[in-house]
Amino acid sequence: MRERIWKVGERVFTVSRQALIMGVLNVTPDSFSDGGEFFALENALEQGLKMAAEGADLIDVGGGSTRPGAEPIGAAEELCRVIPVIERLRAKIDIPISIDTSKAEVASAAIEAGASIVNDVTAGKGDEGMLPLISKTKSAFIAMHMQGTPQTMQQHPQYADVVSEIADFFRQQYSSAIGYNIDPMAIAFDPGIGFGKTLDHNLELLAHFEQLRAHDRPLVVGVSRKAFLAKLSDSSQMEERLAPAVALTSLLRARGADVFRVHDVKENVSALRVTEAILRRAG
Repeated sequence: MRERIWKVGERVFTVSRQALIMGVLNVTPDSFSDGGEFFALENALEQGLKMAAEGADLIDVGGGSTRPGAEPIGAAEELCRVIPVIERLRAKIDIPISIDTSKAEVASAAIEAGASIVNDVTAGKGDEGMLPLISKTKSAFIAMHMQGTPQTMQQHPQYADVVSEIADFFRQQYSSAIGYNIDPMAIAFDPGIGFGKTLDHNLELLAHFEQLRAHDRPLVVGVSRKAFLAKLSDSSQMEERLAPAVALTSLLRARGADVFRVHDVKENVSALRVTEAILRRAG
């Protein structure tokens, strides 16, 4: 297998050899996955430390819900939610911290507070200041695909060929990032499962995951606790989405995924390590 690396600040991860688990830390009162359980600072800090102890390689802190239909919040409110969490986590753990935002103002403050990755659901298209900021601060960058906005994305998502269209989008955003002198080795892509996609679109993307790769950059995937898992398993209980999500961690690692955004770190770390042990034997 060709070596594939991802530069995150001063660190270089060889993700072709060992994939990364990114713990999702939602600092919002209306998260679809945890119902605001970690909105309070001390709860968020405790959860972040727990995920790090369970083996998370990265922590992704987000202060604005991007669930379908979610209303946007202002930069000031988002900053109040995420900056104290990032500062406190940075003082206690040394693994990289990601800021999940599409606002350059929030990303800038988060980087100053200790974040080294910008995870943007608009892939840098939502704020004209985002790509220049990433270039200036030499941050790592996760560019995600989303059709529409969180308010509109699930109304009528349509594609002629969802796999080829998203692969083309990644190539276009790669060129845009390079145009701003962002280090190509710092770029990763996320197809945005559930972000402006139907169940069939999600399944098509997961079934042809490796075809999404652009310029040999890492592929990030987030399926944890998402609604399409409930549809496929015919279950309305959030806790019953864990098993299929863990199964997809193993399957998608074999299909080329490099970074896994998850809420349940311990279970996904175990599944990933067992899968990689087998893949190494398989050559």
